[in-house]
Amino acid sequence: MNQSSQRSTRDGDPMAAPREVLVRGSAAGLSQEIFAGPHRLQADEPTSAGGSDTGPNPYDLLLASLGSCTSMTLALYARRKGWPLEEVLVRLRHSRVHAADCADCESREGYINRIDREITLSGPLSDEQRSRLVEIAARCPVHKMLTSRIDIETKLIGREDPD
Repeated sequence: MNQSSQRSTRDGDPMAAPREVLVRGSAAGLSQEIFAGPHRLQADEPTSAGGSDTGPNPYDLLLASLGSCTSMTLALYARRKGWPLEEVLVRLRHSRVHAADCADCESREGYINRIDREITLSGPLSDEQRSRLVEIAARCPVHKMLTSRIDIETKLIGREDPD
């Protein structure tokens, strides 16, 4: 067992190190506890998919990451420029589409994952400022990560048997 899996809070819950996320779930169901630093979240699947619907599903959490990163990036950029941005609303949807139906896709076979992102900007912004903010949305770190090659390395660490 590595050191990070040994850290826990006073109530016995695991504690994530900075820049680390821990997820704990029972094999008896689909509900998951998520620990991100001092924050605790829940993930699950809807009852129609065999879950208990105690939290968003993993795809919704991924969309939430992209949406929150987009909104934060636009707010920071507008603030730095001194632009009158008052609010950002990011609406996201995930779907799988036939590659043959995708005009902008490299592959023409099978299915591809598609994320539709709609951004509403509130405030007395000029058309130029609005256009620039839409361009900046593609620069949010999560957007850049999702549109780049991702390498996920998986290791099995130790084995915990109840005593």
